[in-house]
Amino acid sequence: MKVALTRTFQIEAAHRLPRLPSGHKCARMHGHSFRIEVRVEGACDPELGWLMDYAEIKEAFAPLFDQLDHRCLNEVPGLENPTSENLAKWVWDRLKPSLPLLAAVVVAETCTARAEYRG
Repeated sequence: MKVALTRTFQIEAAHRLPRLPSGHKCARMHGHSFRIEVRVEGACDPELGWLMDYAEIKEAFAPLFDQLDHRCLNEVPGLENPTSENLAKWVWDRLKPSLPLLAAVVVAETCTARAEYRG
């Protein structure tokens, strides 16, 4: 049986998008309650009846949470232009080595706007 699991994390962070025109509202420093979804996909272990322990996803994400939560994302190495798209790829690049079943990273900066990266 093939399944997908999603674990959702929330970070509070500030950012500005430095490549936008100075008059654009997102060029100014502002903050979001970002929701980051980490999705893994694969076949369930027939003995255990699950793909993996959700705690493994949480453990893999923990160092990233510490780097992102209550930070200015522009100051995080690799996120000098911290769009939701770039943040999703940044998370992917750091999670994939420890989560080989990683299938997608979704970053929502508001309840109606999100970016998805699938490697």
